[in-house]
This record gives sequence, structure tokens and C-alpha cells, in this order.
Amino acid sequence: MKLLRYGPAGQEKPGLLDAEGRIRDLSGHVPDLGPAALGSESLARLAAIDVAGLPVVDGAPRLGTPVANVGKFIAIGLNFADHAAESNLPVPKEPIVFTKAISSLSGSDDPVMLPKDSVKSDWEVELGIVIGTRASYVEEAQALDHVAGYCLVNDVSEREYQIERGGTWDKGKGCDTFGPVGPWLVTSDEVGDPQSLDMWLDLNGRRMQTGNTRTMIFTCAQIVSYVSRFMTLMPGDIITTGTPPGVGMGMKPDPVFLKAGDVMTLGIEKLGEQRQDVTAWQRREA
Repeated sequence: MKLLRYGPAGQEKPGLLDAEGRIRDLSGHVPDLGPAALGSESLARLAAIDVAGLPVVDGAPRLGTPVANVGKFIAIGLNFADHAAESNLPVPKEPIVFTKAISSLSGSDDPVMLPKDSVKSDWEVELGIVIGTRASYVEEAQALDHVAGYCLVNDVSEREYQIERGGTWDKGKGCDTFGPVGPWLVTSDEVGDPQSLDMWLDLNGRRMQTGNTRTMIFTCAQIVSYVSRFMTLMPGDIITTGTPPGVGMGMKPDPVFLKAGDVMTLGIEKLGEQRQDVTAWQRREA
């Protein structure tokens, strides 16, 4: 299944994408696609619904994050050897774990707003893992049993904040709008092997990143198992798993960073595509 949430920000309704690419409304069957909807039994109930009997949603509504009430947004750094090389950093011996603020989450095609005084904002196409059942100290062999599905993530990053301002990476990763997720969550059964997915990102129509999840240093199963040693993973948590080479920071001879007016388009095989207009900073209302 391709599960999604559609509608204005803060007013999203649950839905799914049918085989013809139409959005079908699920609100008659589930109040929202939050943690309670992501367990194996809940997903089985949704899969048993006669899709043809669901209302078709007219038009092309905005798509929000495909999971409501995300508890943790965890990220893995330098998980592609060639990306580590372009970053002039050693290949990690263990996964590098950091967090992205929940307030960075946004819909797949929502604008990305540059932080105030940003000079080095960058892009990163990544595979996201959505946890379906509680995971604590799980073994690698059972790790993917705890996964509800996968999604496309743009791990937008402000490199000056991340690298040059001291402390952890988090301050350059959690800015408002720096976590576009979606357009939908694709359940594990439909994705199959998460280590064989092509991925790409274009900036203003120019191909910047091309990769495949088979070249990840740490697999999805290894990541879920590893992270579950340090924190209990709960339904609805998202783990974004690292990016292939081609980020702006690594461009030669000169780095390329985002500016207002840029357009990012990105995609992962089986998981859909995103498009974000880059805008200048402006104060957001609470």
C-alpha cells in the first residue's frame, strides 16, 4: 500500500494511492495515519479494504507528511562511502546517529525555507524507515519485522551550522522545513528489498545525486538493530538512512549551496518523487 495524508497543514486526512494513481479517502476507516495505524494488524486491516469502494479525492491536494504524530526523527550520517569521501571524512566504523527536530517535518512538495543568515544550505536525498512496532535491543535478523514501510526524505542541511558552529550536527539539521517526507509511506511488502532502490536528486533540472541503496555502508536492518540499542524505537518514528554523493558541499572545484528561487526535485524507486521551491527566510506564525 501507498499510504498518505492530504489536505492543508494541520488538517490532513488519511488516504491511500490506488493503482491508477488516484487518492482515495481512508477517513471512514481510520482517524489518521499515526502510530496506532502502523502495526502489522492495523496495516492488515487497511490492506483488506476494498479500494474501489473508497471515495476518490478530487483535484491535486497538498500532501503532508505520511505519518502523523512522529515521536522521533533520527538520522544516520555518512552512510555511503563515496559521500564520506566527498565530505573529507573517514568511513565510520559504526553508524553516526543524530536527530532532526520534529519541527523540521514538512510535506513532500512544501517549500524549503532557508534559515535566517544561511550561507551553506544543502540537499540530501535519503531513504526513510518508518517504525511500525516497538523495537528495543532487536537483533539484525528480526529488525525489519519492526518496520511498517519506507519513504522518501530530503535531509536538508545547513553546513555552516552543522560543521563550523561547534557542538553536534543537530543545529544544522533541524531548521524549519528541513525535513520533507513523502509523498507517501510504502508498506514493506510492496517495497521488498530496501537495499536495491535507485535514488536521485536534481537542482534546477541538473542531476546532482545518483545512487542506489545497495551501496549503503550499514543496511536498514543493521541501522534499526543498532539504533534500538541506544533508544527504544516506537511506532511512527522515522529513521533517515544517509545520502549518496553529489551534495552541494562536495561539488568541485567550488561548493554549490541553495539560494532562494532554486527548485529541488528528487525521487527513490518505488517511493515516489518530491519537488521543493527554495524560499528566503521569513518569520513563521506559531
